[in-house]
Amino acid sequence: MTSDAEIRVSVSPGEVRVAGLQHGRLEAAFIERVAQPDGVGDLHLARVTAILPAMSGAFLIFGNDQTGFLPESELPPPRRAIGKALHEGQILAVRISRAAQGGKGPRLTARLTAEDLALADAGTNRLPRLLRRGPNAAVRLARLWPDATITTDGPEWAARLRVALGAGRVNLRLAGAFDAELEAAFDSLADARVALEGGASLLIHPTPALTAMDVDSGSLAGSRDTAAHAALNQAATEAVARQIRLRNLAGAILVDFAGLPIRKREALVAPLESALASDPLGAKLLGMTRLGLMEIVRPRIHPPLHEILGLPPSPLTLGLAAMRQALREVTALQGAAFALVAAPEIIQAIEASPEAAEAYRNQAGRPLVLRADACLRPGQEQIMRVEA
Repeated sequence: MTSDAEIRVSVSPGEVRVAGLQHGRLEAAFIERVAQPDGVGDLHLARVTAILPAMSGAFLIFGNDQTGFLPESELPPPRRAIGKALHEGQILAVRISRAAQGGKGPRLTARLTAEDLALADAGTNRLPRLLRRGPNAAVRLARLWPDATITTDGPEWAARLRVALGAGRVNLRLAGAFDAELEAAFDSLADARVALEGGASLLIHPTPALTAMDVDSGSLAGSRDTAAHAALNQAATEAVARQIRLRNLAGAILVDFAGLPIRKREALVAPLESALASDPLGAKLLGMTRLGLMEIVRPRIHPPLHEILGLPPSPLTLGLAAMRQALREVTALQGAAFALVAAPEIIQAIEASPEAAEAYRNQAGRPLVLRADACLRPGQEQIMRVEA
């Protein structure tokens, strides 16, 4: 990682957004919801509730009655069958290794460090409980990019990051960690369409089973210029790899390139492999199907952005974005009070997130007035100045 790398941490009501920039370009993006942490890296004492030899694993309960799955392969050595290694009711130290997905609980591991085990053995309370939170996205990215400076607009976050990473790396910028260009780049990650050069675009369609990515040739549609189509698709390989990384797409990913017969798509295998080579999670190109689709597989650890934001954006995502806008208005007009007028589902999502409302009050010095308007649709939120 070069000295041109920079990490920016934007702290706003209900969420923290982390941007990794290289040479001024967004190359890593994370969004963490305060009320909905994914838990990856958290260390727990958990109770074994069911042993399932047929599944080569066991279910454990931890935290607030959460259930996770511990595979037999994640037991510490020596290697033993799950039924011989564990028994129901046993209290065990585990760490969350993969976030929950599709109604399934998180994946657990009992392969712990000496520090983890020492913490788990300390004290006499052997009830299921959280022992330690895992590293947040800002810390994870800072460790991956050891030469990057970190800039945040959250005073409390600046203090925490300085403890974790050293005071010399962390800067506090109260005026805002994200500029307008970076805000726009983050907003684009909630859009299913990514603009490419020459009027082409990349369409991204997550489903429960896989993510489909389709290159739309735009003005080249219907053209028989195979050289132009080949150039377009060559350029699109970089966009595919970048969007996989930025959106943290995981699992099975199928890519349909544009306008080339299947026999000519083989030429895209090498450039796509090259584009994926620097992926931090080790995304792999498995090859091309008989239909000419590129098959990619990428490990899932943290949830992809579309599960956090919604695609299209969820009422909570729209509500938190409106609260950020209201805070910018407060900064511009010191002492002013504001109301958010929005569709009822937007208001309900904010009311169901009291920690976001409290964070807004703390930053603005007064609460944000919430007004539901059934005539408005999601995406039509209005920020209005009101009498203090």
